[in-house]
Amino acid sequence: MPVETAVQRRILFVLAATQVLGGVGVSTAIAVSSLVASRLSGSEAVGGLAQTGTVLGAAAASFVVARIANRKGRRPALSLGYGTAAVGGAVAVVAVSAGSAAGLLVGLVLVGAATAAGLAARFAATDLAAPERRARSLAMVVWATTVGAVAGPNLAGPVQGVAGGLGLEPTTGPYLLCAVAFTVAAAGTWVGLRPDPLLLARHAAGATTAVAGGAQVRAALRRSPAALLGLGGIVVSHLLMVGLMSMTPVHMDHGGATLAVVGFVISLHVAGMYALSPLFGWLADRAGRSRVLALAGALLLAAGVVCAVAGPTDTGLLTAGLVLLGLGWSAGLVAGSALLSESVPAHVRTGAQGLSDVAMNVSGAVGGVAAGIVVAGASYAALGVVAAVVVLPYLAAAGVTAVRGTPRPAT
Repeated sequence: MPVETAVQRRILFVLAATQVLGGVGVSTAIAVSSLVASRLSGSEAVGGLAQTGTVLGAAAASFVVARIANRKGRRPALSLGYGTAAVGGAVAVVAVSAGSAAGLLVGLVLVGAATAAGLAARFAATDLAAPERRARSLAMVVWATTVGAVAGPNLAGPVQGVAGGLGLEPTTGPYLLCAVAFTVAAAGTWVGLRPDPLLLARHAAGATTAVAGGAQVRAALRRSPAALLGLGGIVVSHLLMVGLMSMTPVHMDHGGATLAVVGFVISLHVAGMYALSPLFGWLADRAGRSRVLALAGALLLAAGVVCAVAGPTDTGLLTAGLVLLGLGWSAGLVAGSALLSESVPAHVRTGAQGLSDVAMNVSGAVGGVAAGIVVAGASYAALGVVAAVVVLPYLAAAGVTAVRGTPRPAT
């Protein structure tokens, strides 16, 4: 089995550093895109599609990133993801300058590739990790996103002034920041991930290429209830996180909130997503993956209830709801990813990880579309109720598994 070495520590440092940059770009786009798209188009439904476009792009890019990683290694896969997102940031700058909501959506689809790269990076952290430290290694890379993810939304206001100083439409500032951050992340990944952790892990295991196809990956997942529970935690957490978070800026805009206030609330939500991930990783390694997944379900349920009762001017309640939402997402992602990775045989592990990222981002796209429809047709309060109802079956499944205990990891 692979063990942590000096190479692993250096790989973790590179992954963490690029996650900071990726966090700046992704969180900045998330914080402003629903509002910018709504204003450009005059439609709340299009505002929901802004987040959905990013998630759809992430889903498509996850498939490509996983295939490249499977064949060539983590380094080219992650570099391509961040590079594609940098192009998306540039497209968004041009689109906003031209007042084109459709062009902005295209740019956001490309920006989604950064999300795919960031998600894949968490699995890269486990390639050389000892089995008993997989969740913590994964969680440390997730945690590194905190710095950039919290800073990004709060930079959305100041960078508008920078864009104006450059002679650009001020609203393009956040997307200009995205383009720069993703470009540096792509370069850092390309230069820093030497040797490639996945290729090194395969070499240590006596294999140089992936041997499993898509059918084998799906069959392995079907045979493993633990892997399905982990995958379910990832999917449900992301579905609810995207749905509630994407429409909160629009809800707050109805109450007259400024971009600075919206950015502050979103930054606290993002802090909830990442800041405590090392704690959830430690708990997953010590107390068990399924118990942390049950905790994730409880946090997501609480988030839905709090958001359901929060009016557009209830900034405190909305902040509390989004922090709970972020914590639930973090617990679900960390514990679910660790459980999935260790619950399938090694020869299908990379394929299963890629499939989980595709499923995660597709669920996010569904959440974004559904959230826009629910809010446009009913209300933000109704969206909170729907979120609470959706999480209940998974909370029950994770709770039962936590009591019974999960099977031993696959070898």
